[in-house]
Amino acid sequence: MNSNLSRMIKRYPHWLACFILILAVAFYWAVWASDRYVSHAHVVLESPQLSSPELSFSSLLSGGGGANNADMLLLRDYLRSVDMLQYLVENANFREHYAHGGGDFFSRLSDENAPLEELHDYYLKRISVELDEYAGVLRIDVEAFDPKEAHLIANLLLERGEQHMNDMGRRLAEEQVKFLQQQVDQLQATFEQTRQALVDYQNENGLVSPTGTVESLSGVVSTLEGQLASLKAQKTALSSFQSASSPEVVRVKSQINALEDQIEKEKQRLAAQSGNALNSLSSEYQRLQLQAKFAEESYSGALAALQSTQVEAARKLKQLSTLQSPTMPQYPEQPERLYNIVVFAVIALFIALIVNMLILIVKDHRD
Repeated sequence: MNSNLSRMIKRYPHWLACFILILAVAFYWAVWASDRYVSHAHVVLESPQLSSPELSFSSLLSGGGGANNADMLLLRDYLRSVDMLQYLVENANFREHYAHGGGDFFSRLSDENAPLEELHDYYLKRISVELDEYAGVLRIDVEAFDPKEAHLIANLLLERGEQHMNDMGRRLAEEQVKFLQQQVDQLQATFEQTRQALVDYQNENGLVSPTGTVESLSGVVSTLEGQLASLKAQKTALSSFQSASSPEVVRVKSQINALEDQIEKEKQRLAAQSGNALNSLSSEYQRLQLQAKFAEESYSGALAALQSTQVEAARKLKQLSTLQSPTMPQYPEQPERLYNIVVFAVIALFIALIVNMLILIVKDHRD
């Protein structure tokens, strides 16, 4: 029988190797592999629901919409980052636990003083942070050799993640508010200057509104010209049956001359080639008034944008709403011993079968 067994081994060494590997792996998963406890947490990232004006400065900068999933992805990336790992090293004894916490040779950290790059690769094997885009939920799983350590790390991930997202939003909001506050201060100074220039111009020329005065004088000139036309018509009528030296004709002529002189004086006040003519005063007044109005509108718009951005600053604060608090593991979920043994055995037998088929094909060709 021993000789038969020896011939079988020599003839089919790949099957022997397959069974030895299956036994070795089964021994590892069933006996040697260390228990790993898993703490689970499910969270969503929310912002305060504050009403804000339709047009906001921050909405012009960021565009809005679809921000929740983007924030969740940013949070996921931070939780998987080297910065988060360093925080755990300082606050959860990450190196010491995974190097000396009872793990077997293959599952524990091989070197407590491993370089940061190697430690980060190991960290990603023990921390799972995945986004369920359909439900909008961030699912966090932490494996450790001790249930308390897994629970501690999961809590630290949530606390530090929320703090980091708030710090990011606060820095952005502070920069926006600071920029707008500078713009408001500059526009306020400009508005005060233009308004004071308008008041000084009014005081200098003794006119509250040169434009109104021009319109009033234009009305006066129009009235005087109407009266002048009436008197000229009356003079023509009188001249048809009275002499030029008659008292009535002389009186009308005197009135006509007086009206013409008055009209000329009023027109000179309205427009002149030099001096402080009202049309020049009105033109300069309108320019100053337009500058003051533009400065006022700019200042008002900046104030509205500042108020809106201050509201948006509060909206940028994030809160991790916990759907599933970090669990305190009661039994080790990892490794899945029977599952791993069965999967490895099936794969090993399948490979051995392929090798056996290849050997038979080669033998057939040789024959």
